[in-house]
Amino acid sequence: MQLTVKHECDCLQWVEEGAILPVPQNPPVSRTLPALVTEMAQRCPEHPFLIEPGQTLTYQAFEDAVQSFARGLMALGIRRGDPVAILMGNRIEWIVADFAICSIGAVMVGLNTWATTNELQYFLKHSQARALITSGRYLKNNYLHMLEEIRESSIQDLAHLRHVIVTDEVADNGQYQRWSDITQLANQTPVTDFQAARDAVAPDDICYLLYTSGSTARPKGVLLQHAPMVENMWHIGQRQHVGPNDRLWLAVSLFWGLGCENALFNVMTHGASLVLQSHFDAAVAIRLINETGCTLFYGTPNMVTALIESEPYATLGFSKMRGGATIGSPEQIQRLVDAGLTDICNIYGLTETYGNCHVTDAAQPLEQRLRCVGQPLPGNQARICDPLTDAVLPTGEIGEIRIKGRVLLGYLNDLEATQKAFDPDGYFKTGDLGYEDETGHLHFKGRIKELIKAGGMNVSPVEVEEVIMAHPAIITAFCVGIPAQEADETAVAAVVVCKPGLTVDEANLRDWCATKLARYKRPTKYLFVADHEIPLTTTGKVKKNEIAHMFQH
Repeated sequence: MQLTVKHECDCLQWVEEGAILPVPQNPPVSRTLPALVTEMAQRCPEHPFLIEPGQTLTYQAFEDAVQSFARGLMALGIRRGDPVAILMGNRIEWIVADFAICSIGAVMVGLNTWATTNELQYFLKHSQARALITSGRYLKNNYLHMLEEIRESSIQDLAHLRHVIVTDEVADNGQYQRWSDITQLANQTPVTDFQAARDAVAPDDICYLLYTSGSTARPKGVLLQHAPMVENMWHIGQRQHVGPNDRLWLAVSLFWGLGCENALFNVMTHGASLVLQSHFDAAVAIRLINETGCTLFYGTPNMVTALIESEPYATLGFSKMRGGATIGSPEQIQRLVDAGLTDICNIYGLTETYGNCHVTDAAQPLEQRLRCVGQPLPGNQARICDPLTDAVLPTGEIGEIRIKGRVLLGYLNDLEATQKAFDPDGYFKTGDLGYEDETGHLHFKGRIKELIKAGGMNVSPVEVEEVIMAHPAIITAFCVGIPAQEADETAVAAVVVCKPGLTVDEANLRDWCATKLARYKRPTKYLFVADHEIPLTTTGKVKKNEIAHMFQH
């Protein structure tokens, strides 16, 4: 019989494995990442924290691994404030390295696993990373070859990079160090030196440097701090009713804020378990979810479609899944509910707002969870403003969503972008459109930069998409602006994905929209495609600029 313990302040006791544990009501007292590691190891030492095929780390084993690797990094000369980058798929070493870096006051730099050589060069130069921890290879990417190309083109761009640590076996050419080499160096750093470095970490110190997706400009480096990381994620988990018995399936990339901010700390602050999938593969995911007893889903609409349409889903389904977090249209979220995830929560946020600033509560009526993204999390304030005048808009009126509270400290080496990101009252300008209803729940209405100027009027693509997706044969729709027949005019166009086994013709959709949208909002062109043909970024976001190009063929 395996037993699990929880800290006394959570009013829990020794219980048999598989027993239902109450949702914890008391948040961690820790306000730094290293303190959180120690606190959770004391609360639930033998409870599984990280699970991947072939390996599991309990909370206590995780603390031991973090301390060992952190002491190894100190032996290399990594010190407080040093940026240290991570570049690998979802695996236990990613998270051990993450907390080891932060435990000595250094800054974890999360790098996009799909980065090109030019992008990797930019990330390493911009962050001034002192060390890079990488798997060496990931899927079709060979990061070590990329580093060689960067050195050949501009050795100065890597002058600050003192160490490259590789988790997997590589040829020993003297340029790289192995993961095992670093853990063996731990003995060169006295435990007292590590403890002093750990205890010197302050709640307002920078812990993370994460890069924005950069779909329209150079990615910006977002600076995040220790205390908000712990506190905000606790509240996210409370909205989702996360408890120690929960296991969260994570195939969303850890370098993305949804992974290393939201999911990771949501799980950790609640003493739950994180099940890692190295990269998303729908058939593998269904088997992993069922074999490990996952209860919480974290994913995007395109992942939902792939999972439900995969062959193993027909026989296995989601046997224990009950909830989690997603984004998307009401129809897309309803697909998860129909699959058994009755407690699924709709979410809203950015990397700059510590993952999420709004989350619906799992106990709210389903209709509300389908159509809004919830109220602000405790510690956050939201308001809707005119993006041009900064005036606060009345309830129900669409404007820019602005957030104050747990938001980024600033953008690395970009004072101008940092200053532009905040309004005169200190609210972060998200660049997103939405409105608050009379109960304070936020309704997301798209990006400001995606507004379509049709017939001299602003059209929100989300408004048109919602109307189209309300059609019984449609599962997904994305609207963009394209040149109209009239000179200097823009028209609305829609890319549409039908539900499996269903079809609809353009005339039917035109009639459907004619009864629900003003003339200038109605799409003038429709393009019917398969779900996999929708162009996505590496973080699962739709590339609206590429959708517009689809109408040029």
